[in-house]
Amino acid sequence: MDCIEIFGVFSLWRPHAQAQAVITVAFKPSIAISCPSTGSRRRRRIFYRALEEKSLSQQVFSETSSSKSDVDYLGQSTKGDLNIRQEHLEAFGMDREAALDGPIEEIAKTEVKEAEALLSGLGIMEPFTARHSAHGIFCSRTLNFRSISAIGYDMDYTLIHYNVMAWEGRAYDYGMANLESMGFPVDDLKFDPNLMVDRLDEGTMPAILGPLDYKGLFKAVSKALFRAHVEGQLKREIMAEPERFVEPDHEIPLALLDQKEAGKKLLLITNSDYHYTNKMMHYAFNRFLPNDMGWRDLFDMVIVSARKPEFFQMSHPLYEVVTADGLMRPCFKAHSAGGLYSGGSAQIVEKSLGFQGDEILYVGDHIFTDVSQSKVHLRWRTALICRELEDEFNALVYSRDHRKALIKLVHQKDVVGDLFNQLRLALQRRSKDRPAQTLAATKMADHELTENMQKLLIVMQRLDQKIGPMLEADGEYFNKRWGYISRAGLWDKSHLTRQIEKYADIYTSRVSNFLHYTPFMYFCSQEQTIAHDLYSYTSNRIGNHDL
Repeated sequence: MDCIEIFGVFSLWRPHAQAQAVITVAFKPSIAISCPSTGSRRRRRIFYRALEEKSLSQQVFSETSSSKSDVDYLGQSTKGDLNIRQEHLEAFGMDREAALDGPIEEIAKTEVKEAEALLSGLGIMEPFTARHSAHGIFCSRTLNFRSISAIGYDMDYTLIHYNVMAWEGRAYDYGMANLESMGFPVDDLKFDPNLMVDRLDEGTMPAILGPLDYKGLFKAVSKALFRAHVEGQLKREIMAEPERFVEPDHEIPLALLDQKEAGKKLLLITNSDYHYTNKMMHYAFNRFLPNDMGWRDLFDMVIVSARKPEFFQMSHPLYEVVTADGLMRPCFKAHSAGGLYSGGSAQIVEKSLGFQGDEILYVGDHIFTDVSQSKVHLRWRTALICRELEDEFNALVYSRDHRKALIKLVHQKDVVGDLFNQLRLALQRRSKDRPAQTLAATKMADHELTENMQKLLIVMQRLDQKIGPMLEADGEYFNKRWGYISRAGLWDKSHLTRQIEKYADIYTSRVSNFLHYTPFMYFCSQEQTIAHDLYSYTSNRIGNHDL
């Protein structure tokens, strides 16, 4: 029996001349495709010579190009999808469906079990498991990641995460110093990321500042922090001691490397200046990259001092950074071959890349500056980075039993309240000498009607006394003062959540989470809760009679 190894993927077995040869796809262990062993030797020799000039992937598969792409049944571009090369099958007289006879439901069922077993055996986290963890990538709108040609990244709090107490603490110190110079009573305040506006609420603002509301306070604090950034005090401190402020994530450079090697153009678009960007990226990336790569080797284009959100809205002059110390010269077009630029606009980027709209994904941590503006003005696909998601996800898991008990009480009040409202309407009609909703309700005695209403009202009031503190305690699992960032009350979504749903196609806690999904992931949105969808509504209830 002969065994011929073909470019490490297929094995051809020839038991004897009259028997059929069986070619087995190594990564699909359940599929064996049969072909006659008497195929054309000349055709195979020609095929083998062609293989020598192609990579392993190119030998077996072809990738759908932009010009040949279509739209699939979910409305996503098929660009980047792999196809089995017909000539590869024909070289062995193979029929691609020879081993796939039978109902596809049964075939898929078998393949799913074997795929799960193989993923487990390889020690690889399957996407379903990743999605149901604090490090999941959550999808608001279906996104075929394979069809993305270019990915732009913000830097601060996206590619580089800072120690909140260290970075925000120093920003607080500089901001307080500026506020004190403006006459604000801040000399005895200490940094606490959970407090904001306490001094205003206490009414202790000096009269010299004039009438001050939350909007005015926001403007004053923003001005103070802006001065700290513009004057460069904080950034000089961070550059001097990056190990004190930066929390390196060794998986982020590897996730970007996978994306680059998958053929995607990578862009860094940051509002930070060149010197700060170079220092931070060198510290956070270089030591984790293989083969003496530097952070610049990852990116096809780097744009500093981008002036977002205006970068997405209008055109600004473009400068090329030409020396290591940051010397710049004006230029009128960008090159996607490792170019380093300052300023410019998103339109310049699109023109340079030859891509536009939904061919580009932008990843950032600011819902307005990064996500909404690139979506609204350019139709780019978008990803939001929100580190707080990890704590919120864990808090939601931890609070499940508490929330289940709370929801049960709320549903009990719903049922009691429904009856109370019907009796109240019957009483209202009776006072106007009109019949109630039904004959039985019309015949109820006055004392029976009022006694039932009194009892139900007392029950609802007592339920409220129980529900109120439980609802407040529910949010405390995440933050004792503000509750969850994604929710308002029990069922309603917060304003931030509605913005995320509107502008962010996908969102996650950190860029390194892409490492678990591969650059070829097809992100499908989850079932959306719609008020008029009976299934969505009833599925959120404990049950019609579980009261």
